[in-house]
Amino acid sequence: MTEKSTRPGTSRALLPALLIALLGTGVTAALDTVLLWWAALIIGVVLAFAAVVLVDRRIPDARRAGAAGTKEEGTTLHRTLVVPTALVLSVVSGLLVAWFLDLSLIEPVAAAVGALVGSGAAFLLYRRLAAMLALSFAAVFAAGIIAIAVTALVLFFSGIAPGATFARMIEYGTRPNSLVQIINDGTTYYLAAVAVAIGFKMKLFNIGVDGQYRLAALLAAAVGGWLVLPPVLSQIVIILVAVAVGGAWAGIAGYLKVTRGVSEVISTIMLNAIATGITAYLLNTDRLAVEISTNNIGTPPLPEGSWVPGVPALFLGSEREIFGLVFLAIAVGIGYAVMLNRTRFGFELRATGQSQSAAEASGVNVKKMVFLSMLFSGMVAGLVGMPQLLGSSHYYALDFPVGLGFTGIAIALLGRNHPVGIALAALFWSFLDQSAQILDFEGIPKEMAVVTQATVVLTVVVVYEVVHRWGRRYEQQQVGRELGRAEVAP
Repeated sequence: MTEKSTRPGTSRALLPALLIALLGTGVTAALDTVLLWWAALIIGVVLAFAAVVLVDRRIPDARRAGAAGTKEEGTTLHRTLVVPTALVLSVVSGLLVAWFLDLSLIEPVAAAVGALVGSGAAFLLYRRLAAMLALSFAAVFAAGIIAIAVTALVLFFSGIAPGATFARMIEYGTRPNSLVQIINDGTTYYLAAVAVAIGFKMKLFNIGVDGQYRLAALLAAAVGGWLVLPPVLSQIVIILVAVAVGGAWAGIAGYLKVTRGVSEVISTIMLNAIATGITAYLLNTDRLAVEISTNNIGTPPLPEGSWVPGVPALFLGSEREIFGLVFLAIAVGIGYAVMLNRTRFGFELRATGQSQSAAEASGVNVKKMVFLSMLFSGMVAGLVGMPQLLGSSHYYALDFPVGLGFTGIAIALLGRNHPVGIALAALFWSFLDQSAQILDFEGIPKEMAVVTQATVVLTVVVVYEVVHRWGRRYEQQQVGRELGRAEVAP
């Protein structure tokens, strides 16, 4: 009966949504002839959002199709936070889509499509955005403002113009070749952050991702370089070796945790040092390495049949290629989300992370969950070096990227262990890395990007904690009000 009653409300909401989207698109297309495309798009999306507000007030509560955000409509929090956040997100989503499409389409079409997306987002966000999610977005926005302000102060007191510096970074970071590099770096960052996030969900701090991926990449590269296998099979074997090595190395820390009570922080730090020693020992011309160049040694180069072809980035206006294993990173993200939210293991993982004693009382094998969490974290960590190995360098050498595991810790914190949040944080981190490369040519220390990165992580952690505590109090107050109404009602 409930299903039948919600269907009419949902179908009746489609017509207003379509009309509002057409309104925003039409206004943007008309204004694009006399204004800059981004100004026209902002006006179009804002008008569409205003139309959503007017239309939504005329829809009875019974026809809202169970929108989570509308349950809080009329409260002070909804008016002062949810509505402005929904408006900003709608405008930003439209601008981003239009900017991205402008790289390969003509400007009027890109602006119109961006307005269509922004107007549609306005309808959905106004009706669906819950207060707690709006608080999370506001926390990220506040952290970003604080980080930019701190970086600007550092630049100012160093005698460098902040505005010109930021403008130069944005200009360089949005070039087609820079966008490709951002996606490629973001792919490896994302895998590293997901590996860390799996441990975080269990309240486990896997600092050993760095050693796990480096050892996994070395042995996988050695196997791929010495074994001659048919294409596809070769890539599968290399990836499986990396996953097995990463999982086994992290599994040592998990085993020590559940059998001897050794802190995973201490054991993974020690295992990082051991992995570094093993890598240095094996990466020798008397063992697994060959001479790559005059000052470099590495594993035998992978045969071309073992390479993973890249994705042409012509749609970004670049002749470079995006790592083909970007699709593997996407698959890992989807698998991580499904595992957390749609499986019994994910439920037990989150439950154990919230309270081990409560989970154990409910029949969850806590020791098993700790070990499996470390194991899966290490398996994902083993994949971190694969995009670089199979898509670019094709061998493991002295100049193979290091430190990605520690970057993954920062990105997991920034993305709050959420698969989508981690993806956005990885791209943001990669953007700062890439855009900072131009600063050296301007006589500005590129370490300024590190200041921004560190400040963002610190402020996000602090602001999120404040928001979390305030949000819990808000939810308790809401529950109290509902209980009070229920008692008063006859």
